[in-house]
Amino acid sequence: MRALLLGGRGAVGSVIRRELTREGHRVTVAGRSDTEGHRIDLRGDLRSVPRIAADHDVVVNASGVERADLAGAVAGVPLVDISATGSYLEELRRTASGPVVLGAGLAPGLSTVLVAGLHASAGDELDVFVMLGTGEKHGPAAVDWTAGLVGTDLHRPPEGARVRNLRESRRAVGPDGRSRRYLRADFPDHVLLEHSRSSIRTYLTLGSAAMTASLELVGRMPALRGLLASAPHIGSDAWHVIAQNRRSGARLQASGRGQSLATGRLTALAAVRAVGAKDDVMTMADLVTVDEAMEVLRR
Repeated sequence: MRALLLGGRGAVGSVIRRELTREGHRVTVAGRSDTEGHRIDLRGDLRSVPRIAADHDVVVNASGVERADLAGAVAGVPLVDISATGSYLEELRRTASGPVVLGAGLAPGLSTVLVAGLHASAGDELDVFVMLGTGEKHGPAAVDWTAGLVGTDLHRPPEGARVRNLRESRRAVGPDGRSRRYLRADFPDHVLLEHSRSSIRTYLTLGSAAMTASLELVGRMPALRGLLASAPHIGSDAWHVIAQNRRSGARLQASGRGQSLATGRLTALAAVRAVGAKDDVMTMADLVTVDEAMEVLRR
């Protein structure tokens, strides 16, 4: 398989490249600078994309740049995107003219797989609890995404009414047995699984309770948004994702160390599975089972 990787030098992109190369696939890295003979600037025009993509079996966008017209520019080559922005993924779904995998990674991605794996009845309420490690240095795109939650509303919340990010909270017990407070956050599983018979709500906590409290404070005082970029890396790089049915208590969960590592491994798997896939628009849940996702994370 030949993969065109956008953002291959970032925290996630470098993992994707390593994983695909280790499995014997050929990876071409392209970016704003002329890398390996290919230059693609997603902040500029996309005229060079169809020509470059045509020599590959799959395109992976790990750059953090959200361009819904990229799906059309890759000229029918499967596109895998790791973005966690619901409004963007919805637009990407609308404009896709060929195979596209929406939301590869942890949340959405692994969270989508876990939600789809739960046994749920019509009308059930499903909660997704995500913990991200504050000891890991994340790339600019991840910091910008978190800052983008501040002072904004969830995109198309399942309640059908306005819901503010980082205001509502809910307690849950993590895989380590600790009870934590999670803040409502705009991860888009409810958008990606829009045909689900259940109502899906997603919550975010940070590995440090103090950092979670600080995030909630910033959520209530948007003028402090700029502090997120300079926040210290306190705590570990541990993460977890939990999907739970409020009615039945049924629960699926996964945990590990290194958010970028996990995201990269899952995205590499999605890239392999996207080649030859039958559907035009897919989520990780369409490509990967719970057991397969767990196996990749255990490597």
